[in-house]
Amino acid sequence: MALVMLPGLSALIEDISEEKKLPANVVEAALREALLKGYERYRRTLYIGISEDPFDEEYFSNFDVGLDLDEEGYRVLASKIIVEEVESEDHQIGLVDVQQVTDDAQLGDTVVLDVTPEKDDFGRMAAATTKQVLAQKLREHQRRMIQEEFADLEDPVLTARVIRFERQSVIMAVSSGLGRPEVEAELPRRDQLPNDNYRANATFKVFLKEVSEIARRGPQLFISRANAAPQQNLRRVNRPADRITSLLARTVTLLSPLIKVTPTAFLPSNSTRSTVTSVSVCRFLRPSAGCR
Repeated sequence: MALVMLPGLSALIEDISEEKKLPANVVEAALREALLKGYERYRRTLYIGISEDPFDEEYFSNFDVGLDLDEEGYRVLASKIIVEEVESEDHQIGLVDVQQVTDDAQLGDTVVLDVTPEKDDFGRMAAATTKQVLAQKLREHQRRMIQEEFADLEDPVLTARVIRFERQSVIMAVSSGLGRPEVEAELPRRDQLPNDNYRANATFKVFLKEVSEIARRGPQLFISRANAAPQQNLRRVNRPADRITSLLARTVTLLSPLIKVTPTAFLPSNSTRSTVTSVSVCRFLRPSAGCR
């Protein structure tokens, strides 16, 4: 069978991989799926106006597409079971036919055959179908990889960078910290903080609120700045003991000429209070008396 040519195939895979931030093998898998859909559509169109579509959803499950990066093209392949009598030419092949090629063939074995149509209209129809289906398959692969990467993160607090604005939402770039490239996340209006300045490339700590499991346009991740849970992580909480310690320290500084404090005074302890062991205030109304 003839090889269906795809000029610039290797460069196409590299460009899509870089643009979509997907590994090359993932792009290849999506392209093979899209090309196979083109073949299915071609087969179905052969029955238009002649009879009803004889193919169910699982009919082409034994078909695949093989990419040839060196020759820059592809072939349609079919896995067929060797049988005595053929009932479905798309799924089976006769033992006698296989034995003409190899003597080792046995009933029940599976062989992979090149079934690429040689008609020119197949290539044109497959190309027209592939572009639309490829975009859909790439989105599916992206969504699946994002779900796997972010669904089970131990730490839901991420660093996010402002990319752009869409309506009232801020679109930010986030990373899982697992060595993968940044992906887009949406910060809705209701989850923003009023004092934040969301300028381009500004970075913020955000809380991973949701990983979408359904197909949708736009980011699959939803993040929050206003959620109650992340505020414990995003900002340091000033405890009452901290404020008391700070106030006492300032007081000592101001009154240092008038007081005598032991070296251990005002050292913060692990408890919620600071310990003051000895303070004697000078009787500044009677300076001659000195300090006790």
